[in-house]
Amino acid sequence: MRQTPAQRHRLMVLAAVAAATGAEDPHGEPTGTAYELMKAQLYAHVRTLKNIQSVERKIEAKRTMLGDFEAYLDGVLQADAGGQDVVVGTLLVWHIDVGNFAQALALAEYALRHAVALPDQYQRTLPTLLLDEVSEAAIAGKLTGPDALAYLAKVDMLTQDHDAHDQARAKLHKAIGWACMGKTSTNDADPKDLPPDVAGIALKHLRRAMELNDKVGVKKDIERLERAVDQIKKADSTPNDGGPDKGASA
Repeated sequence: MRQTPAQRHRLMVLAAVAAATGAEDPHGEPTGTAYELMKAQLYAHVRTLKNIQSVERKIEAKRTMLGDFEAYLDGVLQADAGGQDVVVGTLLVWHIDVGNFAQALALAEYALRHAVALPDQYQRTLPTLLLDEVSEAAIAGKLTGPDALAYLAKVDMLTQDHDAHDQARAKLHKAIGWACMGKTSTNDADPKDLPPDVAGIALKHLRRAMELNDKVGVKKDIERLERAVDQIKKADSTPNDGGPDKGASA
């Protein structure tokens, strides 16, 4: 559903109004034309997705469908009013599914601030879902480089004051440790090549992952990092064999 700039602006304004009505009761749904329109559009897309068997094709379909909701989400985020918005909760997950982590985390920050619950079909709280899904994306190599650490740090910040399963939080610490190492489930990394401070950060997170879940799968990484850190310390403490500098001759 391609929208003109004027239609997008109108939808943003109506979305802000709808969000404000939901804020009157934090446990209630927003009301108004924009919300009802977007909810109907969402349910129509959900029916389409149910007829697609391929997970890969579902993700591509979601990527196309998300464009229908951009103006609405912009309006909701700008209003920053809250309310139990099933459209926001569902699209937050869809943005994770298609790899739009920046928008997903913007929606997650809004949802956590206003205690917006995920729809029942996701069967997890939002903090647990964030810990699971963003960490798994990084571990699998779908989220790499500086962006991986930035998004994982954002998840850590957003969820640190919320209750979540230890296994999910262990997964986050594993993902951060691996991201520091440059490792994914399909690409190993040699810790000997890491700068000392990065190796130390990776080791800290992997040890914490083990504390939370001893089956998280980082034991060998910890051992390799410990050896690498020990070698760095030994190298730093080895005296210079070149002898004292006698300076220039007279």
